[in-house]
Amino acid sequence: MEYTYLGRTGLQVSRLCLGTMNFGPYTTEPDSYAIMDKALDLGINFFDTANVYGRKQGEGITEQIIGRWWAQGGGRREKVVLATKVYGKMGDWPNESKLSARHIKQACEGSLKRLQTDYIDLYQMHHIDRNTPWEEIWQAMEQLVQEGKVIYVGSSNFAGWHIVQANELAKQRHFMGLVSEQSLYNLAARTIELEVIPACQAYGVGIIPWSPLSGGVLAGALAKASEGRRTEDWVQERIEKLRPQLEKWEAWCKERGEHPADVALAWLLHQPAVTAPIIGPRTMEQLTGSLRALEIKLSDDDLKALDEIWPGPGGPAPEAYAW
Repeated sequence: MEYTYLGRTGLQVSRLCLGTMNFGPYTTEPDSYAIMDKALDLGINFFDTANVYGRKQGEGITEQIIGRWWAQGGGRREKVVLATKVYGKMGDWPNESKLSARHIKQACEGSLKRLQTDYIDLYQMHHIDRNTPWEEIWQAMEQLVQEGKVIYVGSSNFAGWHIVQANELAKQRHFMGLVSEQSLYNLAARTIELEVIPACQAYGVGIIPWSPLSGGVLAGALAKASEGRRTEDWVQERIEKLRPQLEKWEAWCKERGEHPADVALAWLLHQPAVTAPIIGPRTMEQLTGSLRALEIKLSDDDLKALDEIWPGPGGPAPEAYAW
C-alpha cells in the first residue's frame, strides 16, 4: 500500500480510502467486518463514513457497525484513521441537522457513542450551511478539538469560495481550519477542476474524491449487470446518455488489458491534488480488485487520450474560460 499526507497535515493515510456507505443497506454486518479486516490486512488505514449512512433516520446504522467491529479489539481502532460527517438530518426537530453549534456538539457526541470511540480523526461538514456563521461553526469545532473529541476538520461538497472563506476565518482565530475536501470527482465529472481544486491546492487541503467510478458508469457499465447500483434506472439512463463516450472508454481500456474501474481509479491517483479516492466496496471481490489501480501507471500520452474521451472544463478558472 502507498501512503500520503492528508493535505497539509502530518497525518499519513492510504492512497485508497475505504467508503462504508454500503455497510448495512447492501452489505451485511458480518461481511462488513470481513471487508474492514481485509482492508487493514491490505494496508488501507483510511476509512470514511457518515452519521446518516444506513438509511434509517437518526440511527447511524453504519457507524454502529464500525463501532461493534472496533469493539472486537485487536488494535482495530488504533490502526484506522476514521473520517465521519455532520450535517445530515438525524431527527424531525428543527435543530437536528445542519451546522449550528448545538447540532455539531450533539452530532459529535452521537457519533462517538455509536462508534464506541473517544475521538474522531477527521470530522467533515457534509455540506455547506448558508445560514450558520463561520464564527459559530469554528467555535464549536475548536471546542471539540480542545476536548480531544476531534483531531482534524474537513469539508465535503464545498465550493471553492467556501473553502477560502472557511480557512481565512479559521486563520483569524488561530485555528487550523479545513485540511480536506471530499468532492464529487471522476473522469465523467470534472467541474471541481475549475475552482475547488485550485482553492484546495492554495490552502493545502487534500481532495478526497467520492463516486470515483461515477456510480458504476466508469466500471465497465456497457456489460449487463444483474445486481448493484448499475441496475438502478437513473444509472441506466446515464449510461445511455454517455454511450458514445463509454464505447471509446471501454475500448481504450480493453486495448491495454485493464479493467475500466481500475483505470478510472488510477486516473484520480495521477491527479496531484488528490489524497485518496473513496472506494465503496459492496463485496470482498470489489475491495481486492481496487488494488490494481495502485499499479497502473499512466503516461502523458495516456492522460491526453483520456482527456479527449472525457474532456474536463479546460483547466482552472479563469483561464478555462477567459484570459
